[in-house]
Amino acid sequence: MSPYTIMMLLVVFFTPIVCWLFSISQKKHRVPISMWAKEFHDKRYYLHAFGYVIIVKWKAMTDLINDPIKSEVGHWTDLIYALEGEFTKYIQDFFINDTLTTILNFHYLFIYLFLIYVTTVYFAYTGDRDMTDKVTLNYLLIYALAVPYYLFFNVEVTSSWIPGMDALLYHDGAYTVFYATHDPLDNCVPSLHVAIPFGILMLNYLHVKENGGKMKEWRHYNYFLFVLVNTILFIFSIMYLGIHWFIDIPLGVLIGGIGALFIHHLQPRLRNDYGSFFKGFDKIKVKRHVIIEGAITLIMFTLILMAVNVQVENSDDRVSYRLGPEDSAYDIIQELKYGDDVTSSIKNLDSSLILEVVYIPVEESAKAMENGSIDWDYISSIGQHYLVGPG
Repeated sequence: MSPYTIMMLLVVFFTPIVCWLFSISQKKHRVPISMWAKEFHDKRYYLHAFGYVIIVKWKAMTDLINDPIKSEVGHWTDLIYALEGEFTKYIQDFFINDTLTTILNFHYLFIYLFLIYVTTVYFAYTGDRDMTDKVTLNYLLIYALAVPYYLFFNVEVTSSWIPGMDALLYHDGAYTVFYATHDPLDNCVPSLHVAIPFGILMLNYLHVKENGGKMKEWRHYNYFLFVLVNTILFIFSIMYLGIHWFIDIPLGVLIGGIGALFIHHLQPRLRNDYGSFFKGFDKIKVKRHVIIEGAITLIMFTLILMAVNVQVENSDDRVSYRLGPEDSAYDIIQELKYGDDVTSSIKNLDSSLILEVVYIPVEESAKAMENGSIDWDYISSIGQHYLVGPG
């Protein structure tokens, strides 16, 4: 069963269950089926659906330009590794278990995507217009904040850099084709698996605090706990599966928190709850915001330019991967148009070990990883096989 089929089944069967289960204590707030179309139109939820389309297209565009930019600016994995070492490998080695791996692989992909979608639907179903607005806007803002990191501060996944760390998710045949076609494998910092659910939690907290209530009395408290539990699982999963670095977690929290704080104050103005969009602004407040936000933007832009300049100057000395004996990793060559070709230059920096390299079509990778690891005998027989000697 393909990942697309599984995702559609989750949407069809579990969306009603989640919405029903977490609204049992607030039945009076449920939007009746007969009112769904009117609610969708009157509250302009079609804009929210359009927002999801923007995110999908935006990600596709980002992935398309990722490799060309990376070829110039490189990556910062060596710096991250120097800061935190092999902490995530200790996590993986301590908890490694086939059943746990299977569960977390499913959770990392499907529950994450489902949570993003169902949260908007849940708040809309329970008649909470403001929270429906806020979570959707926050997805857009968080991704906007993350894109500069993904393009100019590339960081490889831990399993591509820490010797002996297994790619428990990427080397699973059930997922490998999907990730090879949707994930550049170097968008680690920050982790959206942390930023987005944390943003949802933060929006709940800010909303309750503004209205003078208590979290335990909040009508969405049970759903808040549901998101909280999944956020904790995401934090563990991203380290255990050989994907993210530990530093991605606090950075994800930071991005999610900043996004939530901004959207919490922006949403009422977009809905004109205060009257005019600029009501409450004066020259002093505008001047203060322009100076502060302008200075921050200028500093960030300067840092990006400096970082890019440093990476370009050191492009010839850049190491792409670090592998130990018997380790395997894969890189993705973007889809080529008819008549196009690609040239790869591979150098083995080890003093004694021989490096094996195989080029195969992405569709063949699923069969080569049926048992959760790369079957080198099989892929060597179907692909272009090369041996790269030491030095």
